[in-house]
Amino acid sequence: MRAAYYEQNGAARDVLRVGEMDTPEPGPGEVRVKVVFSGVNPSDVKARAGSRKITVPRIIPHSDAGGVVDKVGPGVSPSRVGERVWTWNAQWKRPFGTCAEYVALPAAMAVPLPDHVSFEAGACLGIPAMTASHAVDVAGARSGMTVLVSGGAGAVAHYAIQFAKARGATVITTVSSEPKARLARQAGADHIIDYKRENVGARVKALTGGQGVDAVLELDFAVNARLLPDVLRPRGLVIIYGNSRPIAEVPTMFCLINQITLKYIFVYELTEQERARAIAEITRLMNEKRLIHNIAQVFSLEDIVAAHEAVEQGRVAGNVVIRM
Repeated sequence: MRAAYYEQNGAARDVLRVGEMDTPEPGPGEVRVKVVFSGVNPSDVKARAGSRKITVPRIIPHSDAGGVVDKVGPGVSPSRVGERVWTWNAQWKRPFGTCAEYVALPAAMAVPLPDHVSFEAGACLGIPAMTASHAVDVAGARSGMTVLVSGGAGAVAHYAIQFAKARGATVITTVSSEPKARLARQAGADHIIDYKRENVGARVKALTGGQGVDAVLELDFAVNARLLPDVLRPRGLVIIYGNSRPIAEVPTMFCLINQITLKYIFVYELTEQERARAIAEITRLMNEKRLIHNIAQVFSLEDIVAAHEAVEQGRVAGNVVIRM
């Protein structure tokens, strides 16, 4: 089979290669998925660059994919052959992920994909949609609650807006341009703040009657922590799913006096119950045809380097996928 791989950490153009590899066989309790599209996430490019040091001879990157089960291992019902699926955690603590024509993985990590949902969209669910669903769940989003979603055009935030709205919350989001505002508006955001042209804190206070929001869903806490005193009400909650820096300056006195809760989440290590809730919510909204997918750019397998660089450099707003 054809696959992308790397054998050492480093820059995309220095270490990523495309070549022939043995086609995997599914083991006990596993299915083999013929990959149609593989999703490229920030954590994938960070892992390749060195956030996760390579400890095996070779890595096939990426955890997310949309494809079709073409073979099952012992203990898995043959009825799953031909099933359209999406995957999660395919390359978490495993050497071979989804940037290949085939991937073998535990049967539970291949989730049924509704017939009306494209394989491109399926490749966006494992990390972006599941992170968003879990973040909204942890925030306790509900009717009467106001949530601030940072970076509303991003891969996770675009889904988070939708999940929060599905639960009845009022959603405020930040963007950096009018095209990104259109994406956030399409997702259902009630109020959109262009942080390059507007004062975020002043706008949030104006929109919330001076009270601040009940919860913040934060994609880059290291950069945005300074805004908390301006946007968050007392006893508010911050759900943190991303950081661009290893150290953040936190307004600790504000957090102490106002009894703010900072909650970090990590999609790779959800409990079985947390993941089941996220999968159920993703599936429900897809079945109801209420989930909008933002496929920002599609690359070929041969253009794996360009795909990684596009994600790494933040040149696209939304999900990047690779066509096998």
